Amino acid sequence: MKRKHSLAAYILISIGLYFLLKDMNFPIFSAFDTWPVLFIIIGFVILIHSYTANDYQHLFSGTIMLGMGIHFYGLRNYTFWIDHWGVYLFIAGAATVVRAARTKKGLILGIALCLGAILSIYSSQLPLQLSWIHDFTAILKAYWPIFLIGVGIFLLQKKK
Repeated sequence: MKRKHSLAAYILISIGLYFLLKDMNFPIFSAFDTWPVLFIIIGFVILIHSYTANDYQHLFSGTIMLGMGIHFYGLRNYTFWIDHWGVYLFIAGAATVVRAARTKKGLILGIALCLGAILSIYSSQLPLQLSWIHDFTAILKAYWPIFLIGVGIFLLQKKK
């Protein structure tokens, strides 16, 4: 029998354990005493719960939370971490691929998002023959909110 509020319970227990360990001032825990770690914990708990309960509707949101937590932690703690808008696109692509692994829907979209993100992140290091990618990413950067609105309207109008 599925418990109705088990995901919320696991998230609350995990956050409670985080703050308990934080208050105990363990020296090994001091490196993880930042707010992005909460995103990592919540994302990880959502993913574990989704897999153990065979309830895959939260795989996308769990992967997004985990990815954002890792990204923000990396930005805060590592000088080599990439601070580029393409990282968010990559996180969305990875979340789509993770969800597609169980639901069998959206794999091509996830791979396309990941490839687009990689191209945009490393577009400054491309050879001259691929310089058109700079123009394309500049257009994407300027008009991506309009694109998102258009996709949203399309999805609302789409019939099943």
